[in-house]
Amino acid sequence: MSAATSEVLAELDRLLEPGRFEDYCFNGLQVPGPEQLSTIATGVSAHAELFGLAAAEHADLLLVHHGLFWGSGLEALDAVQKHRLQLLFDADIALAAYHLPLDAHPQLGNNALLAGALGAERLEPFALHRGVAIGFLASLPGEGVAAAELFARVHTVTAREPLVFDSGPPRVLRLAIVSGAGADYIADAAGAGADALVTGEISERSMAVARESGLHLIAAGHYATETFGVKRVGEHLAERFGLRHVFLDVPNPV
Repeated sequence: MSAATSEVLAELDRLLEPGRFEDYCFNGLQVPGPEQLSTIATGVSAHAELFGLAAAEHADLLLVHHGLFWGSGLEALDAVQKHRLQLLFDADIALAAYHLPLDAHPQLGNNALLAGALGAERLEPFALHRGVAIGFLASLPGEGVAAAELFARVHTVTAREPLVFDSGPPRVLRLAIVSGAGADYIADAAGAGADALVTGEISERSMAVARESGLHLIAAGHYATETFGVKRVGEHLAERFGLRHVFLDVPNPV
């Protein structure tokens, strides 16, 4: 089966509501491609290796979390960007990117899906970015779980050994989740009564802030915490439009 590219993009905008966010990048179609789609590929970050995999799968649309264009927009092409764009042009692949909308969605977003995978429930909006929540506070059932059990669950669901600063209580009941580079929400998490914060990557100062705030800081990898949303949205589009979907994994240790 096939679907019009415009219909699929309209569904993405309806679902993810990019207009609610003041983002670091443009959300939506970044590189045009064919007018009809039969195969959608998804991946975390736009780069040459991912584009090569998408071309091998004969993808018509590649949906990513981290797109090509950031900041105020494209001012000039360097050799790396030229090569990346040439790969898309040669394979006639459209590229669409959704950043903060894919973190924040309450059912299909990175943070909600990560919370569910960890066994957490009763999600509450958390981590305001220019007035809009992009993460969640969640509760672990009953009296919570032992901290070591939570660390093990994070390892299992992300398939990556997390960097852990074990500076919180023996059991975790309240869990804050902000995928990607969410370490600056440590103080907010502590102030909201969280026992632990799960994020992707951290900065040098994060260890001291976590220890002084009295909560566990679990850095499970920027990439590893952000595979969930884009993959699930790709599955949604495949179900909605009867399309083929493939998730393209290019693991990144960061």
